[in-house]
Amino acid sequence: MPTDTAAVYADLPLTLTEAGTGRPVLVLHGGGGPATVAGLARHLSGLAHTITPVHPGWDGTHRPGWLTGIDDLALAYLHHLHDRALRDVLVVGSSLGGWTAAEMAVRDTAGIITGLVLIDAVGVQVDTEPITDFFALDARSAAEHSWHDPDRYHVDLADVPAEELARRQANTATVRLLAGDPYMYDPKLLRRIGRVQVPTLLLWGASDRIVTPAYGATYAEAFGNGRFEVVPEAGHLPQIEQPDATFALIDAHLRRTGTASPDAG
Repeated sequence: MPTDTAAVYADLPLTLTEAGTGRPVLVLHGGGGPATVAGLARHLSGLAHTITPVHPGWDGTHRPGWLTGIDDLALAYLHHLHDRALRDVLVVGSSLGGWTAAEMAVRDTAGIITGLVLIDAVGVQVDTEPITDFFALDARSAAEHSWHDPDRYHVDLADVPAEELARRQANTATVRLLAGDPYMYDPKLLRRIGRVQVPTLLLWGASDRIVTPAYGATYAEAFGNGRFEVVPEAGHLPQIEQPDATFALIDAHLRRTGTASPDAG
């Protein structure tokens, strides 16, 4: 799929991949980078016009010095949608991308966004279900917390090429900067999302130990129009472990929502 750049501000060029036609769908990756949503974006491009940015600072892209929080990221994407005069946008976000989607929704006073899908999203504080400190985990523990089948996805860092390891470390440093203090949440967001009335689907891997399904259920209940679905035999990235089940749920939400949908609501 073609990659392009778009200047949101003079010092912020966005790297974007676009494909497909129809309703605009903004696909936002998590801390693991754009590869974690590439398959999802490819699938959705058969149904809609997908816009998949690389968050500034990931994979060597430019991050201006002022972009230091998820709120900055959310506003940049909202301004990009506004500059292009896009409407009826579905925003799909995985993990940290889901948090960004929620922050966009609470700031969307123009009504650009007409649907949300949050996949194992971080971003809110649930006292009874704390977010696992991913930075404190070694590679094996990270796999056990992230995947239903950790043996399949665990990678020994000793086997990772130096260039790839450097890319991962740089991405992690950007995550720390944007989402490390407070760790992986906005203390005000849980209260604010009650004002978000667009149909919001929260998808959760049943085996996620980074943010548990109980955390996800609380997140869903806080939205004005939230729905919660669990994907069996999946962890923090169900779009990778169980793509068919995950895509089916998102496709149904895409059809149900949007101003042009006959059964929107």
